[in-house]
Amino acid sequence: MSRTEVEQLDDRGMAAWDQHDPVGFAGLLADEFTFSDVMAPEPFRTREQVQSYMDAWFSAFPDMHVKTINRVVSDNEVAAEVEFTGTNTGPLRMGDQEIPATGKSVVGTGTYFASVRNGKIVSFRAHPDVASMMGQLGLMPRM
Repeated sequence: MSRTEVEQLDDRGMAAWDQHDPVGFAGLLADEFTFSDVMAPEPFRTREQVQSYMDAWFSAFPDMHVKTINRVVSDNEVAAEVEFTGTNTGPLRMGDQEIPATGKSVVGTGTYFASVRNGKIVSFRAHPDVASMMGQLGLMPRM
């Protein structure tokens, strides 16, 4: 793939997140893929798992919006720094725990790395800044 094609695929993925479209994002995944998040004990390997993961974020932050802050792209990979805003009005699922809504707004950041082959994402690794988010929600001391 060209860098432009990888950028366009990444743009579609970010748009799916911003528009709360887990099915649209899952459609960008290859038939065989891995999706990992530093908070999840095991990588996700089915579209249904990825959709559930995304739905959990959208349930916790129904007004969530995301944007790319910085991005590095090659012919088969993309790395990005992202920012999301939202108000925690729903329960927050982290691993096997559920935290009640705090009603607080956050400006969260994170990074992700994605590998692409034949126009699809084969590996997606998310690294949200959980400590900062938890501090903003009042669930741990802010640094």
